Amino acid sequence: MYLCQRYISITLHTMNFEHYHAAVRYLEGLSNLASPDDYTKDRKDPARYIARMKFFLKLLGNPEKGFKYVHVTGTSGKGTVSTMIHNAFVASGKRVALYTSPFVTTTIEKIKFGSEYISPGEFAEIVDELKPFIDRAHVESPLGRPSYFEIIFAIVLLYAKRKKSEWVVLEVGCGGRYDATNVIPCPEAAVITNVDLDHIEILGDTVEKIAYEKAGIIKKGSVVFTTELKPLVRQILRAEARKVGASYNEIEDGATYEQKNKLLAVSVCRTLGLPQREAMVAIQKTRLPARFEIMQKQPLVIIDGAHNSAKIKTTVENLKKLKYKKLYAIVGCAGNKSHREILKHIVGVSDEIYFTKYTMKERRAADPELLAKDAKEIKPTISSSVFLDPGRALRLALLKARKQDVILVVGSFFLAGDLRRWWVPEFSILKKRMS
Repeated sequence: MYLCQRYISITLHTMNFEHYHAAVRYLEGLSNLASPDDYTKDRKDPARYIARMKFFLKLLGNPEKGFKYVHVTGTSGKGTVSTMIHNAFVASGKRVALYTSPFVTTTIEKIKFGSEYISPGEFAEIVDELKPFIDRAHVESPLGRPSYFEIIFAIVLLYAKRKKSEWVVLEVGCGGRYDATNVIPCPEAAVITNVDLDHIEILGDTVEKIAYEKAGIIKKGSVVFTTELKPLVRQILRAEARKVGASYNEIEDGATYEQKNKLLAVSVCRTLGLPQREAMVAIQKTRLPARFEIMQKQPLVIIDGAHNSAKIKTTVENLKKLKYKKLYAIVGCAGNKSHREILKHIVGVSDEIYFTKYTMKERRAADPELLAKDAKEIKPTISSSVFLDPGRALRLALLKARKQDVILVVGSFFLAGDLRRWWVPEFSILKKRMS
C-alpha cells in the first residue's frame, strides 16, 4: 500500500517538467514515421550511418569540433569507466562533459557536465533548437533524417558547447567503428575495456569480428588502453593501432572486473596528466545507478542492469560475497539477447524467479513465459512465476521475502529503470539532476 501511494505522489510531481517530457515524447515519437535505416538493424553498408551523422552535424555547424575527447568502448564496463574518467576530470577542475548510454530512468541521465546531469529545461531548449534542422535533414539528407541515438549525440555536443567544455568523455553506443560517436576527430585516449560476445546480431558472431568493430575507435595520434586479455583480440587491437599510428597500452592487473575498470581509468587519467591524488579519490568514489545497487535492507533489494553473460557473471560473483537465506530474482530481458546465457547463471543461484518484462515500448522485450520455459529446461526444479507487470512482481517479492533474504532485479537496464523508480522516482532525478 505504501509503495502504491508513493507512486501516485510521484506521478503528480512529474507535471512540473512538462516541457522536458514534451521534448522526450517528440524524440521518441519520431519512430512512428517510417524509421531511417538504423545501424542496429541494417548492416548492409554501415559506413552510411557515419555519413548521415556527418551530414546532420554539418547542418549544425560541426559542433563536434573544438573538444578534446576520451572515447570508450567495450563489451562490459564502458559506462563505469567513462564515468570514472569523467569524475576524475571534474575533481581535477577541468571543464568536462559526459555522454553515456543507455539511461536507467530518464533521458537526462545520458548527459552530464561537471557533477550534474543536463537540466530538463536546457534539454528541452536544445531539442526545440534542433527541430528545424531535423526537418531539413528529413527532407534534404540523401541518407534520411538522423536516428534517435544520433539526435541525442548532437544534443550532447551542443550542450558541451553551451557549457564551454574543454573535454568530452564519450561512451560508444554499440560497437565503435560505425557508431555515431565515431565521427569525432582523433581522441586523446581510445579506451577498449574488453571484448566478449554481445550484440552478435549487429557486430558479428565471434570475438574477432566484435574486436574489429571496437578497434574502429582507434585513430592516428590517439593513445589506446585496454584490459582485454585474450591473445587473439589483443593481436587485432595492436594491429589496428599500428595500422593507423596510435600508441598502445595493455593493463594486465586486476583480478575482478571492478578492479580492472579502476586500473584502466587510473591509467588513462595518469597518461592525460591529471593530478593522481584527486583522480584516484574520484575513481574510488564513483558509483553508478543500477550497477549492483542496494535500494533497501531487510530484505536486501539489489537492482542490477546486467544484460549479458559477462556482466551476469560479475553479478553472481558479487552475490557470493553476501550472506542471505533465500534469493528471489526478478528477471526480464531484451528480445535480442541470448537468454540462455543470462539464465544459466541466475537460475543456479536463485530460490525463486519472477519472470517479467520492461515497459519501454520502443525496445522489444523477451516473452517472460518463454524465459520461464527456458529456465525449467536449465533447472527443472526451479520455482518460477510469470508477470506482465514488473511492479506486481516486485510487490509480491517484497511480500514473500524475509528480512534475511535478497531480492535481485536483473537482466535489463530497462527493467532496472522501471523498478528503481519505486525508490528513486523520476521527478527526484529531474529536480536534483543526479541519481
